Amino acid sequence: MKCLVAKTYENTLISEGVYKLSIKGKFDVKPGQFFMLKVGDLEPILPRPISVYDVDDEKISFLYQIVGQGTKHLSNLRKNDELQIMGPLGNGFDVEKIKGKIAVVSGGIGIAPLIYLIKKLTGCDIDLFAGFKAVDYSVDTVEKYVKNINLSTESGKIGHKGYVTDLINPQKYETVICCGPEIMMKKVISMCNDVKVPVYVSMENHMACGIGACLVCTCKTKGGNKRTCKDGPVFDGKDLIFND
Repeated sequence: MKCLVAKTYENTLISEGVYKLSIKGKFDVKPGQFFMLKVGDLEPILPRPISVYDVDDEKISFLYQIVGQGTKHLSNLRKNDELQIMGPLGNGFDVEKIKGKIAVVSGGIGIAPLIYLIKKLTGCDIDLFAGFKAVDYSVDTVEKYVKNINLSTESGKIGHKGYVTDLINPQKYETVICCGPEIMMKKVISMCNDVKVPVYVSMENHMACGIGACLVCTCKTKGGNKRTCKDGPVFDGKDLIFND
């Protein structure tokens, strides 16, 4: 884990309220890990956890949505502007254990940590199921890595009108991976558990420190409370307990 001041390589609007932020440099990162990002001394004081979206030999990229003051400050960054970054953090996905026919299920900005994962799942047959409110984004970046792309929007403007969970049949897959709103992940986990298909999820809890010290991001599991930042954010779905 490193904490440093980095410079923005690019910060591009790719959909309404959704940006791709790239930072120049070489980083050793596992799919599913995240960084804590902060712009200078601006409020809020605490950094924001942002999942790794992509990595290449020259830069690391993050996909984020403006949801508050912290991410609003990120959206104002321009090329060569400085920001504070700490990471990589979290456990990430164990790509060596993921084999065969895979369903990757995302909801909204939950697609962010799954793009890099898809690119790293070599030798797998992957179907992507991506749900959005009205407009899709980023799915085109993995067209050559997946067998099928299944889209849903709540508006019906693109793909299936309804929820992404309407489209997936876990019985067709050896493993299911998902990230998105808690209500979506809860549904996917339930569907997978019913037919005994392994499911891994990337949790998106609020975080303060990112290193497991503050316990803000605690989630419930069958093994007791776990820290999303330190013990996750990737969890075995069968171990998670959600509030009704």
